[in-house]
This record gives sequence, structure tokens and C-alpha cells, in this order.
Amino acid sequence: MKKVLFILPVMALSGCLGILPEGIKAEDVAAYEAAAATIGCKMVGEPDYLAVEFQAGLTREQSTAITSFMLANDRAEKLPDGGAKITSGACA
Repeated sequence: MKKVLFILPVMALSGCLGILPEGIKAEDVAAYEAAAATIGCKMVGEPDYLAVEFQAGLTREQSTAITSFMLANDRAEKLPDGGAKITSGACA
């Protein structure tokens, strides 16, 4: 249990420091931003994620990791009804 308690704060802190999640490259983030722009920059439901993942060549795990990273680094904002609006890259 101690390992989990240590890992969670480290994971949260890494997102705040602008460190990309494990397995994510800067090119993945750029492809995600470009794909998000084609759907209006809002990631709300399954169709949004599927469209972005297909266009950017990402898995669901990668796209949700990128969304979390962007929220933690002020590159996206939470929407009142759920989901996130991307505010960087092609969506700036």
C-alpha cells in the first residue's frame, strides 16, 4: 500500500510540472491537438475521443492521458457539462 501512496502524488506532480505522461511524446500531443481542432476542440463523449484517436493514431489510454496532462497544465479547461475544451495548439 505504501507504494501506491507514493506513486499517486508523483504522478499528479509530474502533470503539473509539464512532464509528459509515460509513453507519450511531444508528437503525440501535437497530433492530438490537430485532431481535436477538427471536431471543435471539445472532448466530451465517445464520438469525440474516437475521432481524435483515429486521426492522431492514439489509443484510448494515450488520449485520456494527454487530456489529463493538458488539464493539469492549463492547456485545456473542464467544461461545465463534462469533458474538456482544448485551448492550445490548433485550438488556441
